[in-house]
Amino acid sequence: MKLPRRQFLYLAAGAAALPAISRIARAQAYPSRPVRIIVPFAPAGSTDIVARLIGQWLSERFGQQFVIDNRPGGGGNIATEAVVRAPADGYTLLLVGGFNAINATLYDKLNFNFIRDIAPVGSVIRFPYVMVVNSSVPAKSVPEFIAYAKTGPDKINYASAGTGAPSHVTGELFKMMAGVDMVHVPYRSAGPAITDLLGGQVQVMFPTTVSSIGYIRAGRLRALAVTAATRSDALPSTPTIAEFVPGYEATSWAGIGAPKNTPVEIVDKLNKEINAGLIDPNMKARLADLGGTVLAGSPADFGKLIAEETEKWGKVVKFSGAKAD
Repeated sequence: MKLPRRQFLYLAAGAAALPAISRIARAQAYPSRPVRIIVPFAPAGSTDIVARLIGQWLSERFGQQFVIDNRPGGGGNIATEAVVRAPADGYTLLLVGGFNAINATLYDKLNFNFIRDIAPVGSVIRFPYVMVVNSSVPAKSVPEFIAYAKTGPDKINYASAGTGAPSHVTGELFKMMAGVDMVHVPYRSAGPAITDLLGGQVQVMFPTTVSSIGYIRAGRLRALAVTAATRSDALPSTPTIAEFVPGYEATSWAGIGAPKNTPVEIVDKLNKEINAGLIDPNMKARLADLGGTVLAGSPADFGKLIAEETEKWGKVVKFSGAKAD
């Protein structure tokens, strides 16, 4: 049977609109079952704490559980690849961090391209590292430390949580910009590194505020400076490195990502609720307890941050000559 032209065009237009209607309907119904947030590190670390805070908030807002799934290993690459390979339906998310930007250059062969394969959903937090020294180090300030380091090669051993870890490349950026030599001593994680720093086996480290602030407040480690561009509310009397080494800045950051091709309606829905959490007084206070500041913005803003950080740390990794073990 031949349809009249007007009826045919009406039906054709309706059929063309079906995919868009279907996407909108999925977004409106989302989430209809539990959502996993895959965290690339073990429980109790700063990234895990951030994921649990935002997961709890989203669970309350959506009325569905956002379950934390810890997948440590491979410097964060195991978890990242798991999300890259997951269905792009919004039910598998990734706790994204600065390690992803570092790994893009640190690893010669990855089974994914992070910028291409992960869709930015929303940034959550930015917090500084702290330049801390053992009490046996005579330097009381960054200029004194630089002068002390230059009195003899290989005098300073600096600890990190592992080759390519943020605490490693933060130290390498300091070496590059301050013009000093320090011997890198990598550990398997931050815990053993800080233990040896307390014991004097190494002299300096650039840990997060989360892992070091207790020792600083107890007087067991001396904070010379924070690595952010501005002073930290958690350590208001501690200067920034940039006050002595102009242009220096290194921060840790975290946010939420999803597999590429996740419907934009779902990404925007998640972004809206994440940003709502970041202006909630209780959430802001709990993130501030980590020594950080909220980092709200659009998915595009987060994507821009990821691209800039990937370029920046790529240069530092190349300067250091570091390669993944």
